[in-house]
Amino acid sequence: GLSLRGRTSPLVWTRRLRTLALVWAGLEAAAVAGGIVAGQGPVAASAAALAVPALVDLACAVMGPIERRLAGSHVARAAARLGRVAPKVVAITGSFGKTSTKGYVAHLVSGTRSVVASPASFNNRAGLARAVNEHLAEGTEVFVAEMGTYGRGEIAELCSWIRPDIAVITAIGPVHLERFRSEDRVLEAKAEILEDAACAVLVIDDDRLAALAEARARSGSTVWRVSARDTNADVCVVEEGGHLSVTVRGDKIANEIELDGRPGNVAAAVAVALELGVPAPDVVRRLSTLPGAPHRLEQTLGTGGVVVLDDTYNANPAGARAALATLGRLGVDARRRVVVTPGMVELGSLQSEENTGFAGAMAGVATDLVIVGRTNRRAL
Repeated sequence: GLSLRGRTSPLVWTRRLRTLALVWAGLEAAAVAGGIVAGQGPVAASAAALAVPALVDLACAVMGPIERRLAGSHVARAAARLGRVAPKVVAITGSFGKTSTKGYVAHLVSGTRSVVASPASFNNRAGLARAVNEHLAEGTEVFVAEMGTYGRGEIAELCSWIRPDIAVITAIGPVHLERFRSEDRVLEAKAEILEDAACAVLVIDDDRLAALAEARARSGSTVWRVSARDTNADVCVVEEGGHLSVTVRGDKIANEIELDGRPGNVAAAVAVALELGVPAPDVVRRLSTLPGAPHRLEQTLGTGGVVVLDDTYNANPAGARAALATLGRLGVDARRRVVVTPGMVELGSLQSEENTGFAGAMAGVATDLVIVGRTNRRAL
């Protein structure tokens, strides 16, 4: 169902893509040349054409170690800069909610301390090295780093040179299951962020993170248990009638805050700010002005008075449910409520089931569905 030309924007020929294309072209030429030498030119040309996907994969395998080596100098420079500036490091990971929580932490802390947060979704080795080298200025007191992963060992490698003082796990869910195969493996990969951190902030509404919090506490680490429903947690942020209330270790410090945000993410950010020594009154004062993350339930007003909820950077079951809940709440009096979606991908064996469930939930909220592309059309 894909056209030969891109539908959304022109292909950007970055340095890495140009190099990869040259290596692939060399492999194709070598295959054809070998066939010509063997007297099977037409056969070799046909085989090389059919083998394009395999040869692209081979080109990636050839360039992978080379690209990693080329990036090594940038990583070394970033590690040296971190060592020289010596900020407190807050590292955040999770199946979803990383970027929003990062923005919340930076906002809550920036009223009292100088903060730099990794921009956009710069959450891998190259992106974080670039964030440090380009943005971490002398005198920065807190660096907030979002960390993503596609497999075990990646976050551990990041933490070997971006050593977290405070580590946050926002959630575990069925994201990137085509690579991880199970949520238990997702948990193992995300938990690498805690290994050398003195303080852990964990959203205990997930039983697996609650168990991880207990294990960390037994090992002697400082642990903040945060929740969107358990008032016995160290920080609990509860949504009540479209407003948020905040309780810290049994004391309600804020009530009826107007904010469209996931309460668990807000709770994690509050815990980080308090652990960094931000006074509770300062946290409360800045809560009402928490920024939203771009393209994550971002609300804008379109032509003709149409309200648009841009959630295009979320593609997981929990995010989809949150988006539908917001659509239902904001559009309760609307004549039409339209969902535009390609469905969710990279969910492995659960993809069809999750998209079918998404469509079922959608039917109770939306009046119209526009399906983008063909990948999940049958399930939706």
